[in-house]
Amino acid sequence: MNLFVYETPEELAEAAARDFAARAEGAIGERGRFTVAFAGGSTPRATYKVLAQYYADRIDWSRVHAFFGDERTVSPEHEDSNYRMGHQTLLSRVPVGSVHRMHGELPSEEAAAAYEEELREFFGRSGIVAFDLILLGLGEDGHTLSLFPETSALDVTDRWVVANAVPKLQTTRLTLTVPVINAARAVTFLVAGEDKAGALKEVLEGDADPRAYPARFVRPETGDLTWMVDRAAAGSLEKFF
Repeated sequence: MNLFVYETPEELAEAAARDFAARAEGAIGERGRFTVAFAGGSTPRATYKVLAQYYADRIDWSRVHAFFGDERTVSPEHEDSNYRMGHQTLLSRVPVGSVHRMHGELPSEEAAAAYEEELREFFGRSGIVAFDLILLGLGEDGHTLSLFPETSALDVTDRWVVANAVPKLQTTRLTLTVPVINAARAVTFLVAGEDKAGALKEVLEGDADPRAYPARFVRPETGDLTWMVDRAAAGSLEKFF
């Protein structure tokens, strides 16, 4: 695991964009394409804006294939849609090779099954899907993607995508599952803000049950795990300083 701490959210976003570009170049050079699962949230949004502004001509976007790690059960035009955010900030601004969104406007179980089928068609039906990069955020409660504490999706080992009921939010979310995250070639957390400090400390230094802090389930089997955080989010860490 690698941990990088940046003084400001802006420096974090710039570093994350550089890392994205480097990983894209490496994957395209080795395998001819770069497959990435995008995250929602304010910190990834800042990274996408940097990519659109400074890397539009520095990445072979035609070989980049964009997926999403989770989605709310809303239409793609809804203000809460992760797809809408990714499209507005980045994907509409670069000539990306393909975009694969979760259809949050469909019944949730149908949408999850359809997205898993789309992944199987793209990556192949044998083995597990292997993204080149999965971007993740961290919630104040320790959730990542739509893997919330004490929810049923945390127990899933035989599906790539599920509809996860989140009682405390009185909603259902679509999300990739833990096995998919841990099969990625690289997983990068982007975390900013003092409000994330407690969860970050518990995930990186604590010993709580992962079901209480689901980000603790993220342990790539062979891929890189990187945490890119700002100084405010890292404020409670002890072992890494």
